[in-house]
Amino acid sequence: MSRRLAREIAFRALFQVDVGKCRTELALRHSLEDFNLEQPEQNFVHQLVEGAENNRSVLDEIIKKYLVKWEIDRLSAVDRNLLRLALYEIIYRPDIPHAVSINEALELAKKYGSSGEAVGFINGVLDRAVGEALENKT
Repeated sequence: MSRRLAREIAFRALFQVDVGKCRTELALRHSLEDFNLEQPEQNFVHQLVEGAENNRSVLDEIIKKYLVKWEIDRLSAVDRNLLRLALYEIIYRPDIPHAVSINEALELAKKYGSSGEAVGFINGVLDRAVGEALENKT
């Protein structure tokens, strides 16, 4: 299994939690049921979803910081959850290169985004967040 598929499954679960107000465990179970994943891959999906959900308030504050004249609740659910997933990886998963997290979010935005502008918007927010994260490390 590729990590791209794991991220897609994690995104689907986060979307269910956000839009459907589904419990995290139920969303994970539902998102994983169509896939016959080995335990390490299932663990990765769980880590992504639980990490993004457990840190949602921090991630949302970061997203809000980069929104210009816009509110997080007005973002499409797709954009909001792709940003949460990618920012979780960027901030809390140093084992994953920032460029990989951004690229994977952009690929998912191309697949699930509701507008042609979603990819550019997500890229802009993530680029600014990474730039600030790197500045804070120095």
